[in-house]
Amino acid sequence: MTTTAGSNDYNAINNLLTSHYLKGAISGKGIEMKPTFHNDASWYGYVGPDLIAGPIQTLYDWHDGNGAATDLVYNISKIDIVGTIANVRIELDNWKGSRFTDFLNLLKIDGKWQVMNKVFYLHP
Repeated sequence: MTTTAGSNDYNAINNLLTSHYLKGAISGKGIEMKPTFHNDASWYGYVGPDLIAGPIQTLYDWHDGNGAATDLVYNISKIDIVGTIANVRIELDNWKGSRFTDFLNLLKIDGKWQVMNKVFYLHP
């Protein structure tokens, strides 16, 4: 992992993702993911030929419908931080039998990191 900021920012981002986003993925509860994302966040990616895009609430709804990913294996492979912005790459394996790569763009607002945008790639 790389970072251009202090360890406090790195730790805050890592904690945000593991305590909420990834915990929510494993539990199958979109509500547990919610603290990860800004209310105006969005997400984008392809599932087969279909573009999935929209407000972040649709991720929570999708996740609630698909259930728990109890066998999820993940690796936060890169965190880049510059001032109040950050980009994170997460490798996710066995998310309900699928493998994904996520790129998350974060912004530090009032001292708190939040994901503003998620793009994902579903590996064949």
